[in-house]
Amino acid sequence: MSPDLVTKVADVLDEATRTGIPCAPVRALLPEGDIETAYAVQRLHVERGVAAGRRPVGRKIGLTSPAVQRQLGVGQPDFGALFADMAVAEGEPVAAGRLLQPKVEAEVALVLAADLPHRDPTVADLLRATAFALPALEIVDSRIAGWDITIVDTVADNASSGLFVLGGTPVPLDRVDLRGVRMTLDKNGETVSQGTGADCLGSPLTAARWLAATLAGLGV
Repeated sequence: MSPDLVTKVADVLDEATRTGIPCAPVRALLPEGDIETAYAVQRLHVERGVAAGRRPVGRKIGLTSPAVQRQLGVGQPDFGALFADMAVAEGEPVAAGRLLQPKVEAEVALVLAADLPHRDPTVADLLRATAFALPALEIVDSRIAGWDITIVDTVADNASSGLFVLGGTPVPLDRVDLRGVRMTLDKNGETVSQGTGADCLGSPLTAARWLAATLAGLGV
């Protein structure tokens, strides 16, 4: 892994953010399929954000749908970092042009009350550590022109993160079936997408356990 290459790719993505002009796929700058270096680019992005005064508040999990995994030719999810300045209040409009190429996804958010430091957390550990769940929207974005991405592109690009909206009504986990919770997305009165919590790696808890184990394995 070349530090100079990591810096070069991070600079390209930062320039796209600064100018509002999407860049060419960054996979062309990296060894083919090199997810490890792509995550190094993401870590540099987070370090730069913290140095600039941004506050990390959580993580997002991407590629949790089998359909999306097939689309990108992968068999695993990915993750990115969430900062406080990415949060949008419930009901607050998002100005056109704030993001480059926004798309919206419905999500389940878990708000933790305790850390999950173990390398092999169980679902029981996760249940004990979670304060409550919230309905959420993720407004994904890509610095890559035309969303022409592979897993290497999206990982380097902070898992195509943009903004997120948290619902304002916390729900304890013993009062909701996260697998069965339903989502319907309407556009101009027409249903354009629908699904359940089970579409997220079988359960949002399974996805969150994967994230906790992956981060702990990385020493985070």
